Amino acid sequence: MILISYLFYLQLVRGFEFKLRARAVARRVLPIPAQRGEIFDRNFDLPLVVNQDSFAVDIIPGELNAIEREELWARLSPVLRMSVDTLKKKVPPKYYYLYQPVEIKSGVNFETITYLAEHIDDFKGITWHNKPIRHYLETGSIVHIIGHVGDISREEIQVLYNRGYSFGSVLGKSGIEKQYDTVLRGKDGKRFRTVDVREKYLAQETEENISPVPGKNLVLTIDRRIQRLSEEALGERIGSVLVLKPATGEVLALVSYPYFDPNIFYTDRAAVEYDRLSLDPSFPFINRAIQSAYPPASTFKMVMSTSLVEEEVFPLSKEIICTGWIEYGDRIFHCYLRKTGHGPLDFFGGLAQSCDVYFYTLGDALGVERITYYAREFGLGKITGIDLPGESDGFVPSPEWKEKNRHMKWLGGDTLNLSIGQGFLTVTPLQLANVVALIANEGKVFRPHLLKEIRDIDGEIITTVEPELLHASHIRKSTFRTVQEAMRLVITEGTAEVVLTTKAVEIAGKTGTSEVGLEERWHSWFAAYAPYETDDPQEQVVVVVMVEAENEWEWWAPKAANVIFQGIFAEQSYKEAVETLKPWWYIQELREQRDTGLDGQEAAAGRQE
Repeated sequence: MILISYLFYLQLVRGFEFKLRARAVARRVLPIPAQRGEIFDRNFDLPLVVNQDSFAVDIIPGELNAIEREELWARLSPVLRMSVDTLKKKVPPKYYYLYQPVEIKSGVNFETITYLAEHIDDFKGITWHNKPIRHYLETGSIVHIIGHVGDISREEIQVLYNRGYSFGSVLGKSGIEKQYDTVLRGKDGKRFRTVDVREKYLAQETEENISPVPGKNLVLTIDRRIQRLSEEALGERIGSVLVLKPATGEVLALVSYPYFDPNIFYTDRAAVEYDRLSLDPSFPFINRAIQSAYPPASTFKMVMSTSLVEEEVFPLSKEIICTGWIEYGDRIFHCYLRKTGHGPLDFFGGLAQSCDVYFYTLGDALGVERITYYAREFGLGKITGIDLPGESDGFVPSPEWKEKNRHMKWLGGDTLNLSIGQGFLTVTPLQLANVVALIANEGKVFRPHLLKEIRDIDGEIITTVEPELLHASHIRKSTFRTVQEAMRLVITEGTAEVVLTTKAVEIAGKTGTSEVGLEERWHSWFAAYAPYETDDPQEQVVVVVMVEAENEWEWWAPKAANVIFQGIFAEQSYKEAVETLKPWWYIQELREQRDTGLDGQEAAAGRQE
């Protein structure tokens, strides 16, 4: 009787529990990949990146013995265009007894799958599944914004496993794809299968499958037209361009050259191309607009000018006589006009002409502590918090830092170098854009951002990104207005007068030329905003162009900015803007092209004769 009662208890009372436990032991869950969200520019018309139908090829190792496995590698290698050694690395010995699929290649086209299906008897243990790949429709400089995706690595899975990632997951590797990966990736579905003790599939439980949830679409602040305009204005010069709205922090364009085509990572040459790009001495993977820091040179004089006006260390009308050099201790510090100097200059003339002697004098009067204070007040030496990974924080030096790290005391000459944006000071182009934005906004700067909206697959807005105040300065508004006036004179009477020729808008800005120790080579900077005066702050844009000294010296930054401002405010393409401006350097290029063409025609005529 006791035995019967116990059997009744096991079968009826605890039977359902045992059934669930047995089912859990015999059931396996396979992911159904979710459709990754698309990415658009601010106009939300055409996507910048979409999903393209593709497949992944799997192997079930447990179905093969050692001989069959070696034969399979030999047959599969030419079909998938992978070496035998690469295939073997995909399936280490510890997987040989698994009856679960192990992915060996993604991004496989339909023709290859068709061939495998038609010759399936020759490819024992091979299966495949649908796995869309990313297709980047815009492949120029915008790659540094969007980034790219790839299969999750073993190192990444150790960190992200508890967040729903697994082997075979596609993960954002850089840019927006990485920053907003959890928003874009959606939620994978689940496919349930029953297995035996050897993990071999017995049945598929289709009625209990859980459908995947597609990822959200992202709308960026980027304007495709301004991005392309800026890219063409920079040309094939190592450097960067940033265009942002100071009233909101929205980034309208972010260009970094060189760049690369992310679609190559879905070709048979992916590994070779990745190695080639990684070893390229021009570092195409670096987003120079946010990840590279340089001496700001004379653009730092905007910060110095603000400190002079605010601190009132001496009157703005006081004239400093520039003879081309200044003696400080036992050293001579030169102005860039070494032979003649600028003569007597007040504050407005000092900034307009970018006189080094004027700012040496100012720096000595301010002292290093006040200079570094104002540098940090403008946000230098720390990241802006833009929604892109890998931002550099630049560097603002101090006497304490030099003594601790260089084991040397801070000297007066260090202060003079700092005063003209040289020495140990470094800034990113994005940080310099925020410097200009703080001046244009008369004391407020908003966090730069690239995400404008999150939308569902039907296009309905889920989230709208609002401007975030990054910093409100204590500096008087009247101080900023005085600096704005001086920056306008840089364009109308100063160093940028000969190149900033656009009539489409009034500009206020500052040039900069960084010494980097290369003969006849310098970094070229230009940072500005426009319109100079407006009743609608939403109209204003900040443009920062940085051209590295690795390029042949052309003083290109202000030239490129001239075209960019023309294109933005006249709503013109790069070609239309250049045709409108007809700058002297463009006319010279046309003449050279014409002369080259004539020489070619004459040579051809000579050959015909």
